[in-house]
Amino acid sequence: MRLRDVIGAPLALALMLVAPARAQTPTAAPAPAPAATQDADPALWVVKDADTTIYLFGTVHVLKPGLSWFDEAVKKAFDDSKELVLELPDLDQAAIQQAVLARAPDKSGTPLSAKLPEAERPLYSKAIADYAAPVGLTEPVMDRFKPWFAAITLTQLPLAKLGYDPSSGAEKVLTAAAKAANKPISGLETIDQQLGYFDTLPEPQQIKFLELTLKELPKEGETLDKMVKQWAAGDPEALGATINEGLREQPEIGAVLLTERNKRWASWIADRMKQPGVVFVAVGAGHLAGKDSVQNQLTPYKITATRVNY
Repeated sequence: MRLRDVIGAPLALALMLVAPARAQTPTAAPAPAPAATQDADPALWVVKDADTTIYLFGTVHVLKPGLSWFDEAVKKAFDDSKELVLELPDLDQAAIQQAVLARAPDKSGTPLSAKLPEAERPLYSKAIADYAAPVGLTEPVMDRFKPWFAAITLTQLPLAKLGYDPSSGAEKVLTAAAKAANKPISGLETIDQQLGYFDTLPEPQQIKFLELTLKELPKEGETLDKMVKQWAAGDPEALGATINEGLREQPEIGAVLLTERNKRWASWIADRMKQPGVVFVAVGAGHLAGKDSVQNQLTPYKITATRVNY
């Protein structure tokens, strides 16, 4: 499973910024000439009854500049909506730092590197040297944190060098547009909930999560490019297969980070359908793909999500 696809964009960015205070956000390479705008038509669904309409839009939390997706049916659905609902809305960075630092430090006294299987320690050291050290994050510092925090932090650090900009992610664009239009913005989850998904995992699962992350890091750019291409093409089946590859190795984490959350969000949608209005719900595209998707979790409520063709 790709970490960035199961946690909200604000949390992903905040974790990168929190990693420890002395570390600095990675600096992107000098900006190239503006890329030609590339058309994208990501998937959009709608659920409606006589007086309620809920749009379901799958996002990618980080994108490269130059991708034109906030137009056509997506823009119309957003403009027609009276409110925006995200996984986790933009939050005060100081509050996020406080929440992260309350959970992420490991107080056991055992360094993180010592918890890893001996065969995996060289990968851990190399990942820190390649991705963390350039921003001032050393192995002794990382060793003081829990495995889940190390995994997420290491996943975020290469993004700038790969040409991805968190500020160009779909949630950032939607949030800015909602604020400009004075639309209310709310979240399906809280910062403490999202941190808790990782922090309450048994330590062996956290360590395995970190091991899988270390193995995936060298091909992160290739994988992310593939996912964005599938998202832009409006191909949720292919995207779901790509995102969920890791579930074959660690289904327990998939249940916590994907399936159970999708069930809760389907319940939220069912409840929201009892109120009139038009709502634009934007969550990570992985939650709207595959057999455990939010759409499929709506079946027990006798609610059908219809794909919007455009």
